Amino acid sequence: MANTLKRILLGEQGLIVLFVIAFAAVSLAVPNFLTERNILGLLQSLVTIGIVSCTMMLCLASRDFDLSVGSTVAFTGMIAVMVSNATGSIPVGLLAALAAGSLVGLVNGTVIAKLRINALITTLATMQIVRGFALISSDGRAVGINDSTFYSLALSRFLTVPTPVWVMIALFVVFGFVLNRTVFGRNTLAIGGNPEASRLAGVNVDRVRIWIFTLQGFICAVAGILLASRITSGQPNAATGLELSVISACVLGGVSLAGGRATISGVIIGVLILGIAENAMNLLNIQAFYQYVVRGLILLFAVLLDNLRSRALGRR
Repeated sequence: MANTLKRILLGEQGLIVLFVIAFAAVSLAVPNFLTERNILGLLQSLVTIGIVSCTMMLCLASRDFDLSVGSTVAFTGMIAVMVSNATGSIPVGLLAALAAGSLVGLVNGTVIAKLRINALITTLATMQIVRGFALISSDGRAVGINDSTFYSLALSRFLTVPTPVWVMIALFVVFGFVLNRTVFGRNTLAIGGNPEASRLAGVNVDRVRIWIFTLQGFICAVAGILLASRITSGQPNAATGLELSVISACVLGGVSLAGGRATISGVIIGVLILGIAENAMNLLNIQAFYQYVVRGLILLFAVLLDNLRSRALGRR
């Protein structure tokens, strides 16, 4: 019985079992969880984590990770608001934010791939530098949006569902296709599985890694723009701790920290499990201090699960 349960939890269907258990438990224990308003609010709250998880999945699958995503989201949100206010043009502000995010990712990728600096050190440094730029450019204060049209990016709806949720779903589809149906996706998994073998097979490992981090920066900018629109201002301290939530969601979803293994369906379920846990804590009015403890426990559980999965696959 114990072996059967372990085999189910560590297998491909294990994620679905975990999600069903979490969803059923929260539905029964938390009042108002299944209301339409709460479900839409839950999906809206998952947008930033869900969008950034799409490219963090590629980073982890290639045996890297990015700790600068939270700072990049805050920085690009600030850029979008400040440039829009200064030029009076929202498209110019959005393009500036996308360019700034891509540049941060390009720097990360180039330093890691070409200078052979560890991803932990590189992205930890970038996290501090980019957050510093966000604080310097705004003098440490929130910057309000002059043109109310900017709000419609996050507050508009299509078929009663908020537009950012549709953006998140579209990116899940796009990056699922990229991972499973393109040479780039296959090379990403191959590099994570064995970088040296991939190099010998003719894969340009450095170029793929640079592209992955550049995409990560670009997608962080998309998340930063939508976040700034939702909170109606550019906040230099926004998205603090986002990197841990995103990595937790990816690892919960079966993306291996050792590289070479990832599925977009797993990432989606990981994001949903994390969102349900946070939503339940908010509905139960659990203090923020305890929520930090729960998030840490979820991250620890995700890493333990990844370790057990890797051992189980190694024995097959």
